[in-house]
Amino acid sequence: MKSFFEGTSTKKIRQRAIVVGVYKKDAGIAPDDRLLDEIASLCKTAGAKVVGRLTQFVDKFNAATLLGSGKSEALAELVRERVADLVVFDSDLSPSQQVNLEKKTSRQVVDRPGIILDIFALHARTREAKAQVELAQLEYLFPRLAGGWTHLERQEGSIGTRGPGETQLETDRRLVRKRIRDLKRKLDDIETERITQRKKREGIFKICLVGYTNAGKSTIFNLLTGDNVVAESYLFATLDSTTRRIRISGRNELLLSDTVGFIRKLPVSLVASFKSTLMEVSGADLLLHVVDISEVDFEQRIATVNNILGEIGGGNIPVIYIFNKIDLRHDPDLFRALLGRFPKARFVSAETEEGIGKIISDLENYLESGKVTITAKIKSGIREKINLISSLGHIIDSVSNDGVFQVKARVPRTAIGRLQAEGIELIETEDRYESEK
Repeated sequence: MKSFFEGTSTKKIRQRAIVVGVYKKDAGIAPDDRLLDEIASLCKTAGAKVVGRLTQFVDKFNAATLLGSGKSEALAELVRERVADLVVFDSDLSPSQQVNLEKKTSRQVVDRPGIILDIFALHARTREAKAQVELAQLEYLFPRLAGGWTHLERQEGSIGTRGPGETQLETDRRLVRKRIRDLKRKLDDIETERITQRKKREGIFKICLVGYTNAGKSTIFNLLTGDNVVAESYLFATLDSTTRRIRISGRNELLLSDTVGFIRKLPVSLVASFKSTLMEVSGADLLLHVVDISEVDFEQRIATVNNILGEIGGGNIPVIYIFNKIDLRHDPDLFRALLGRFPKARFVSAETEEGIGKIISDLENYLESGKVTITAKIKSGIREKINLISSLGHIIDSVSNDGVFQVKARVPRTAIGRLQAEGIELIETEDRYESEK
């Protein structure tokens, strides 16, 4: 069986989409014209033009179509009126609901997980990201392979079909199961490689940029590292975890990672298949939580990110909040209120670079606060061990006496165990920082 990315159509089809939101009346969601803005943005990222919106608040969801019967008819009429060829729901649909809605509208219907997976398929570039997305899509599509979609003629390259393709998938469910097993083994091998890479980085301070998708993480990453990671203004521009080693003020070295953005109702299959990528977050010493403060619902987005961090083992890692895009929101009262809640927060504009220098100063101070001054005695393997100390911190002074090196250095407390494991004898440590003389 071919992978998602072999033989996939490169045709760009500009579909016309109707976006639909169905919400429980008791869910505490206020009726608002902006409720469907995010799913509309997802449609735009996937390549569709939103030509209509429809919302409904219900006491309970309709088991057959999610929508009430009257709204289902209204949806079908709206589809005809706006000449739409795609309907996108801002929620999960069961396979039967999806089929029923397609029969009702005579159009292709995609739910929120489906369009997110479709966007991931579009943006995956590396071997790992492609395997992760293919696995997630196969697990999403598998329960939908029982001939449910055969009543509609799909347009090759359209939203919801990018990936393996229905005809191919329906030929043999056993092949799909086998492909899922193969992909899981492949990702296990990649995860083993990542674990090996992490072990080599032990003792080096690790920082991860996290945040809601399109918050500006990659732009900030580029400013801090001088790198050229893709930093586009669309959802899920970054799917791969990119890590760079950087040195601050010439003496503090750290590893900085840019990670995939989070989003509410992130498909469970994506969280599972991106496990090895997300492990970069759970293994960090510090998180920089980037928040797009120009978004009206930025508080909900903070909560979404924090919930996902808790799910992947990153809930107890120290966090510095970075409120980005202040060039798009001038609200000093809001900024003061947020500082009261997040005392170490920084307010920046990645676009104009305002405030970025303060982040660098904060990182310098944070790293220094976690260091101790050591005096170490080295009797053998002098060059390698001095290089190790230098890679973990910075050397203040060194003297040699009868072939024994004595080194005074500033290193992270967390590196003490590694230095001792390498046979370096620590004869003195101090918490207080002593500047070089």
